[in-house]
Formats: sequence, structure tokens, C-alpha cells
Amino acid sequence: MFFICPQANGGNEMPKQKTHKASLKRFRLTKNGKVVRRRAGKSHLMSGKSGKRRRALKRKGTLKAVDAKRYRRAMST
Repeated sequence: MFFICPQANGGNEMPKQKTHKASLKRFRLTKNGKVVRRRAGKSHLMSGKSGKRRRALKRKGTLKAVDAKRYRRAMST
């Protein structure tokens, strides 16, 4: 069971939001506030993919606005 200790934070504050460590390793924020991610499908079986497709997979992708909002909440920023 989980018990909340009222004396832990003075009893009048909400507990702090923890940083989601897995997201911290996979994404990063740009100076403009965009969330940058790595593209999927690049880890193996690259010889079966065309050169054009491999070059496209090299580029970084950005998260959509809805997902970026969820990411920022997970990062507690």
C-alpha cells in the first residue's frame, strides 16, 4: 500500500513531478522549443533499403504539437 506522509513536505504542497528518464534519453529540446527525435527503422536490415531511404532516415524528426506537449509535461518543464 501507498501512504502519504503529511509531514513530508509541510502538508500544504503538492509533491514534485518526476522526470521521465526514458524520454530524457530519446528526445531533446531545440532553442525554439521544438522536440527533436531519432527516426525509427534504422537499427538493422539497412542493406534492403534504398540509398534515398537511408539518407532520409539520417535526418532528425520533430514531434507533433500534441506529443510535444505531453513530452514537456513528462519532463516537468
